[in-house]
Amino acid sequence: MDLIAVSTVRQGEDGFLGGRIRVQQPRLGFRSGLDAVMVAAAVPAEDGSRVLELGAGCGVAALCLAVRVAGCLIEGFDLDGGLVSLANQNAASNGMALAVRFHVGDVFALPRSLRRQFDHVFTNPPFHGPSGLGSPLEARAAARQDEGRLGAWLQAGLRRTTSGGTFTTILRADRLGEALAILPEGGVSVLPLWPRAGLDAGRVIIQVIKGARSPLRLMSGLLLHRPDGRYTEEAEAVLAKACPLLMARERLL
Repeated sequence: MDLIAVSTVRQGEDGFLGGRIRVQQPRLGFRSGLDAVMVAAAVPAEDGSRVLELGAGCGVAALCLAVRVAGCLIEGFDLDGGLVSLANQNAASNGMALAVRFHVGDVFALPRSLRRQFDHVFTNPPFHGPSGLGSPLEARAAARQDEGRLGAWLQAGLRRTTSGGTFTTILRADRLGEALAILPEGGVSVLPLWPRAGLDAGRVIIQVIKGARSPLRLMSGLLLHRPDGRYTEEAEAVLAKACPLLMARERLL
């Protein structure tokens, strides 16, 4: 299925992290939002860390990580050449072109130069199965539906993660069981994101410390909204102030 070329779709500017970054995104099709900011906040990168993002879109998550962790080097991949071009433009316009680079490529067949391991790998993958929520827009559908390949996304990320490093992903909560059946038994932490008090989690962030033997950790989670619809103080700290989501209790050396 051909993707809608970004150049033919009207774009608009959006701000993230309290306006610390401004990005151009297509007005039609898939648009990055809360999921991208949350998964980036969970990556425990440090100054000098080598980081890989699989399925980078227009670059929002990678740029959020670069704002929070100065000095990390991020490579991002996406199959959509139009989005990759837009992502590199966004990196340049935010003064991050030297720290964040985006490439066109299949996450399941990375170029030989990047078939190496990274300190941290993260992804906001397509997480609607073939019978999940669809979209009349081809670009949005392609970005959201995994066509039964969720396991391949997770395995691709783990392959590129160095021993002792972390692989982090955000998924629809009802796919947690499927993901845990694929991921290693040790070193896994799960952080639920609760939309409001009393409601089921809509998303989960999963982080794996590669090679760790610690048992599965189900964390207390993050409540996103107050009863009046405003973000909670904790969610606002992540979304507007670039505060991290601390998940990894240990990191192998």
